[in-house]
Amino acid sequence: MRVKEVYCKTALSKSFLPGLDYSLNPYRGCEHGCVYCYVPSVLHIPRDDWGKWVDVRVNIPTVLSRELKRKPKGVVGVSTVTDPYQPLEKKHCLTRLCLEQLLKHDFPVSIQTKSNLVLRDIDLLSAFPEVEVGITITTLNDRERKLLEPQTPSIEKRLETVRRLSEEGIKTYIFYGPIYPTLEVKEVPRVVKVFSETGVSMIMVDSLHLKKGVWESIKKQLSLEPETLKLFSRRLFDEKNYYSLIISEMEKESKRYGLMIKRAF
Repeated sequence: MRVKEVYCKTALSKSFLPGLDYSLNPYRGCEHGCVYCYVPSVLHIPRDDWGKWVDVRVNIPTVLSRELKRKPKGVVGVSTVTDPYQPLEKKHCLTRLCLEQLLKHDFPVSIQTKSNLVLRDIDLLSAFPEVEVGITITTLNDRERKLLEPQTPSIEKRLETVRRLSEEGIKTYIFYGPIYPTLEVKEVPRVVKVFSETGVSMIMVDSLHLKKGVWESIKKQLSLEPETLKLFSRRLFDEKNYYSLIISEMEKESKRYGLMIKRAF
């Protein structure tokens, strides 16, 4: 892992994602290196190099502090092209330092992460008048999780993170996506039940989008899992209604638990 300390000129950038006014990324690059990640396509960087380097924006809390004094108040997405709680955050604490500034200036915050490290900052999150935390989960099968996102925390750790945040009264949702195409329709009721038991009221769902180079990366990663690769291929290319069936079933099952299902993007 190549780690480089860099200095940024700006902290907040305009966000084009629904519900977010600004995006804040304390890091560029991500240690998680998820095979299906859309970010290399967004940043126009080599996919083969993704997950092998991280730029640490060491001065971003200071830059953010200056910007918050003159920016119109709006919802800040933390982060949009990297995980704000990737392992390096434990050492550098840039996300926490930025949250301190956002709290000081009373900016609403929306966080999305795959990491249980977010629990470290419960004290800050609890103090925000407006905050939400989305925990990304792609499958309930931890063996499958290791195939395409081996550097991420386990599914059980993520579910426990959602439970803890919910218990603390912090608005929390599960971002169920990209849903691995290994999921069977008959397994949907169990997924919804497990999610409901975490205390969330909303699940955001998303399919696996094949941005440029993603399928090639998946094929390479699953080369030693021919049956899994075959299933991915069939459902991503041949069974055009696969995700529609899955999401429709989720919407039906969610009514049992009073859960809102929201489709992403």
